Amino acid sequence: MKYVAMLRGINVSPTTRVAMADLRVAFGKYTDVETILQSGNVVFSAPSFGPSALVALEDEIANKTGFEARVIVLSADDFRAAVAANPLTGDDPSRLVTTFLDAPPARLTLPGDLGDEKVVVTDAAIYQWCPNGVSKSKLTPAWWKRLGPLATGRNQRTLEKIAALL
Repeated sequence: MKYVAMLRGINVSPTTRVAMADLRVAFGKYTDVETILQSGNVVFSAPSFGPSALVALEDEIANKTGFEARVIVLSADDFRAAVAANPLTGDDPSRLVTTFLDAPPARLTLPGDLGDEKVVVTDAAIYQWCPNGVSKSKLTPAWWKRLGPLATGRNQRTLEKIAALL
């Protein structure tokens, strides 16, 4: 069965740099391992993948790369379903973002004035259209910290590249 692993916070600053070759080594017990871009996205195959495998994988990533990263792993079917469920559209795939969650979010209140930005919150993902760019989103870092579960976002362009490997 194919899976998608998305590491949180990898290669977003000089202190979080991880070579994709080192990341592939951390996935050594799995097959068909492919990394996408320099952003901590990995497609791999395994007979099954559960909570104990996730803990072991996060430990192996830390051991092989020196970087402690939280990871969200979805089956290929769950990944495709979450991407297909995005109710938003936009003309720039770098500004259409899906943030994957490892658990349903805590009760959230969206900012009162989102301007042109659109946000849809579901139990599995948060979908955003950021017409002014992600860096100018009305969802501030403080808002994301209140979220509760582990979350990691990818823009539509990256999601399409992951889907192509599946």
